Amino acid sequence: MKAESGERTRHKKKAQPLHGSVELFSVSIQDFSVRSVGLGPHEVNPDRRSSSSMDKSAIIEAPLESAYSNDRAPGQVQSPPWWKIGGKDYSYVSIDGDETVVTSPPSSSEESLDDTLVRKRNSVFQSPEAIEIYKPDESYEGFHRFDPTFVWTKEEEKALIKRLDWRIAAAACLMFFALQLDRGNIAQALSDNMLPDLGLTTNDYNNGMTIFYCSFLFAELPSQLVSKKLGPDVWIPIQMVSWSIVAAAQAALTGRSSFYICRFLLGLIEGGFIPDTILYLSYFYKHSELPRRLSWFWTSYQSTQIISAFLGYGILHLRGKGALNEGWRYLFAIEGTLTGLIGIWTWLYLPASPTQTARSGLKGLFRPKQGWFTEREETIMVTRILRDDPGKASMHNRQGLGWGLFKKALTDYDLWPIYLLGLTWLIPMTPPHAYLTLTCKALGFDTFETNLLTIPAYTLYILQLLFWTWYSEKLNQRFLVGLISQIWSLPLLIALVTLPPTFPNSNWIKWLLSTLLIGHPYPHAIIVALTSRNSGSVETRTVGSSLYNMSVQASNIISSQIYRADDSPYYYRGNKVLLGILAYNVVLFIGAKAYYTLQNIRRDRIWNSMSREGRVHYLLTTKDKGNKRLDFRFGS
Repeated sequence: MKAESGERTRHKKKAQPLHGSVELFSVSIQDFSVRSVGLGPHEVNPDRRSSSSMDKSAIIEAPLESAYSNDRAPGQVQSPPWWKIGGKDYSYVSIDGDETVVTSPPSSSEESLDDTLVRKRNSVFQSPEAIEIYKPDESYEGFHRFDPTFVWTKEEEKALIKRLDWRIAAAACLMFFALQLDRGNIAQALSDNMLPDLGLTTNDYNNGMTIFYCSFLFAELPSQLVSKKLGPDVWIPIQMVSWSIVAAAQAALTGRSSFYICRFLLGLIEGGFIPDTILYLSYFYKHSELPRRLSWFWTSYQSTQIISAFLGYGILHLRGKGALNEGWRYLFAIEGTLTGLIGIWTWLYLPASPTQTARSGLKGLFRPKQGWFTEREETIMVTRILRDDPGKASMHNRQGLGWGLFKKALTDYDLWPIYLLGLTWLIPMTPPHAYLTLTCKALGFDTFETNLLTIPAYTLYILQLLFWTWYSEKLNQRFLVGLISQIWSLPLLIALVTLPPTFPNSNWIKWLLSTLLIGHPYPHAIIVALTSRNSGSVETRTVGSSLYNMSVQASNIISSQIYRADDSPYYYRGNKVLLGILAYNVVLFIGAKAYYTLQNIRRDRIWNSMSREGRVHYLLTTKDKGNKRLDFRFGS
């Protein structure tokens, strides 16, 4: 970090009037009196006082039209109906109701800035009392750069987001590439007769994958807690180098026992990587920007399948040559080594946060000594993030979770609908995906044709992922877009269940059906971003991301047992099971949408029944945290 980054002073800038027409004035916070009012079932802390707890010298600069006296009738809040298409998504409503809300634009922030200057307008910080109410924790690493009155141009923000995309999002994609290279190359190994070489059956393979997913699942939460304490920029490289060693060691597999051990160790070390990376990205991006970056993240995952198919095509030709003999052994050794090199690079490159990009010893060797950003740029990055979600400043990025915070996040029932979805929504498409290479072999294609025939499915997958993630933000609909994945898969599964084993061109028809099923609309990035957005606090986001990913891994465990050896190679029984789960998923998507919509309507009703002074008093004294606050609204 730069020397000046250690200062605990705020770099204040006066907001310039838009088109020179808005006067500025200073308002002392203690001038706003607050009286106690009844707030129903929501707890308040009687020891806190609305004025005595405030800094007597605190001054807020605000546009004239944003000042309200406490006796003014507050604006009303109305969450959009479930069926409404478009509009803006907002995480928090302001004290003054519909006159000022924290808005997350429908696509990306750079598209929504239609003024020359970016201000605190359309932010909870427009209300004069907000400085005290949403004040960042002093331990927060960006505290010294936060300035709620700061003003910058939309061109500055666009340029910063673009630099973040290249320096942070691109690095995350490369890391995910490394994960999937070692996690997914077993599909290429299967096409090179790995199972017969090791004397394994399809059921042995299923058991090995179950072991992998179980260890992956149970490592998720502990890994996330370690990451929160050490920092993702430290923990992620350690994970990558560790699993690369195990991945390369698979070149020495000898049979069932060694196969099971390697699957267990890979899952144990790789578990937690995805939520660790999501938490890390949330330090740099607003809620509305995160889904698109996560779609790139999962694009790299699927791009790895395409790249590894070409790598596999070349490496597997080494069968019969050299000391390793089998092509799949060379595959594990070469790709595991490549991942290890990426892990070392990650340690030397990743910064801890937007305000901690300066080189410090060997850590950060690939970053400049003075860091990536100027003081002004750091102020822009921190301020825009906290205007979008003030809850991101409640903890330091090296601060671990105590048992109390962990338990509270673990029992946050408002995220349970998302966890339930994670447990099943992907199952109808997973077995056809996992068995694509084996299915192609069973349909009569050779090893090299099989690897090349996986590419169209992964290409379609990428296109669907990017389109639907982008479109969900345009529509301001997430669960209903997610429902499209089930609607897409329904006729394809029906065809796989009803078509006879053989008919003219059956191998190509069944390959096409499998390809379309694997290339389904993929809402994973949408749901992951929604988990982060609906958490409402750092601690809940830390645990929630892990629990959602754990539920997805649990779905993989279920999926790995649906296609059985006695049902091969067409898996008619298994596909009927997938159809039943798909019908259940339709109910879950609709139910989750209804739950969050009704929660927002209930909070609107309570918020609108309160006077302005009642709202101020509630925000100053409430014990409600994160997504339990009355000013918080869920995305759906």
